[in-house]
Amino acid sequence: MLGPFSFSPSLRFSKVSTAFLPFSFFTISSSSRITRRPFSTLCRKAHSFPYVHRQPPFFPADLLRSSTPTHRTVACKGGERFSSFVSADIPPKEGNSGMETSTADNGRDPDLSEERIRLKLEDLSWDHSFVRELPGDPRTDAIPREVVHACYTKVSPSVEVEKPELVVWSESVAELLELDPKEFERPDFPLLFSGAIPLVGGLPYAQCYGGHQFGMWAGQLGDGRAITLGELLNSRGERWELQLKGAGKTPYSRFADGLAVLRSSIREFLCSEAMHSLGIPTTRALCLVITGKDVTRDMFYDGNPKEEPGAIVCRVAQSFLRFGSYQIHASRGKEDLDIVRVLADYTIRNHFPHIENMRKSESLSFKAEGQEGSSTVDLTSNKYAAWSVEVAERTASLIAKWQGVGFTHGVLNTDNMSVLGLTIDYGPFGFLDAFDPSYTPNTTDLPGRRYCFANQPDIGLWNVAQFATTLSAAELISKEESNYAMERYGTKFMDEYQSIMTKKLGLPKYNKQLISKLLNNMAVDKVDYTNFFRLLSNVKADPSISEDELLVPLKAVLLDIGKERKEAWISWLQTYIQELASSGVIDEQRKASMDSVNPKFILRNYLCQSAIDATEQGDYGEVRKLLKVMERPYDEQPGMEKYARLPPAWAYRPGVCMLSCSS
Repeated sequence: MLGPFSFSPSLRFSKVSTAFLPFSFFTISSSSRITRRPFSTLCRKAHSFPYVHRQPPFFPADLLRSSTPTHRTVACKGGERFSSFVSADIPPKEGNSGMETSTADNGRDPDLSEERIRLKLEDLSWDHSFVRELPGDPRTDAIPREVVHACYTKVSPSVEVEKPELVVWSESVAELLELDPKEFERPDFPLLFSGAIPLVGGLPYAQCYGGHQFGMWAGQLGDGRAITLGELLNSRGERWELQLKGAGKTPYSRFADGLAVLRSSIREFLCSEAMHSLGIPTTRALCLVITGKDVTRDMFYDGNPKEEPGAIVCRVAQSFLRFGSYQIHASRGKEDLDIVRVLADYTIRNHFPHIENMRKSESLSFKAEGQEGSSTVDLTSNKYAAWSVEVAERTASLIAKWQGVGFTHGVLNTDNMSVLGLTIDYGPFGFLDAFDPSYTPNTTDLPGRRYCFANQPDIGLWNVAQFATTLSAAELISKEESNYAMERYGTKFMDEYQSIMTKKLGLPKYNKQLISKLLNNMAVDKVDYTNFFRLLSNVKADPSISEDELLVPLKAVLLDIGKERKEAWISWLQTYIQELASSGVIDEQRKASMDSVNPKFILRNYLCQSAIDATEQGDYGEVRKLLKVMERPYDEQPGMEKYARLPPAWAYRPGVCMLSCSS
């Protein structure tokens, strides 16, 4: 029993039905059983509840239940309808440093007509707004403790190093920071980016946050092995935080050592950059340094720890704020509720400045119809409501993109959810090989598969609900505004997901039945997710193709299927080809379009392991080559075909295909 509400630690998901894909959300009953409901019933009925000291800010059971579907319409001047208030008539502020971190924003090259700025480390422009504008811990020691009334603790890296070496770096991230590539050649670079010596102008700190882990409120968590070096401003006005992961103890380390090992560091570095190249919002990685000292880890939690090489990744993001950054203060009662408001004001001011200026735009009102006593949610009258809706939409868009490329995060706790809608905290992640909706890369998640691939959209809503509840507890948004944010999550997810799947198949319009049947076939025959969609673009839109020839373009992925399954695939392809033929798009044009959204190369776990094995032997060439391949995932890249192959048999051993949270 936690506070006035009970919450079961063993959430039981209903059996994944591949025939029901695309995915549906779950609702939570009073017995903590999860049942599935379609997106049409996303409207939730909210109830306020009191916050008491240390009460976990979870969503009460009946908050996610609704017996009557509700539909909202957007009432704007002129009667226009908008799918997103953000894109309606509120343009991003020029030079905004905290807007969408899409491919265009998150890693765009400077105007080639302008002379590129190349700075030395000593010339970087620091601006420490987080420390300057938010309440901090009066103590600066790293002794594990509960840190109250503070958003951060000033603490310096304490990791021990012995002849540290630079393993790999990202040239595109260096361009974001306007850092001269020659700086990576400096003999002191490994010392600077291991934290052994401080960066000139830096102001290191560790952030305080809490979170729900596997559905249970975990209390204070915080940056246990991450230390932010400070914030940089580039010449375009973009704000970038530099953070060392594995740099030593902080007050939030609890019983851990605050260090990181090479295998997890390589995985995080490579996946950060691979996701960016796929066009998925993500934190970035500047460099990876090996410390020269070993770290003890029990990878499988089986009582057999071993020594592993220590390493440090320099992560880069416009902000590392997450849902748990606000939850921790709401959980501590009235005394700290003001900090939720202060932190929300800071976030909007620095990362959502267009919302601050929203009052200057035309009114955006959202009227609830079909409910007793219809109410209107005016997002221009409450910036926190507008912000909560945008956070919900960014989260929905992010998870839809994950589903599109077959990415499974593995640990979707609320402390791993970015308020900017970024993929954050790469632990036991995994891309789908054989299509399996119940796939989870996290051994800790195996009992209930809470965070499996098919459940990610549901968990996204659950986490958004916790975030909305936190803002409600601080009296920043009303229950109607909270409900609307969750509705927008559902609508945005389905809009994005349908668009992505339509493009992946090269269809003229979304066809739910065709896509659901395809995913069912793929699950039955364990078809490789990435390679299937890449090969699908080779299918010709010619209804006269004989049945004997239909499967030829897909023979590399339709392996060992019997007569009955061949007939199922032939039937699906015949329907698919009819759809393609109706569009009138020529095959070459459609293939180019499909290949631009269906990657040939993804960061499969076995590729990471090969790079880890080589690096542990002192060969840095493989991890550098793999980075280059993943920077162009949609290109054919002749000579690199081995990086697109199906996983070998050894790829399914523990520690490769699945990892624990400690990884």
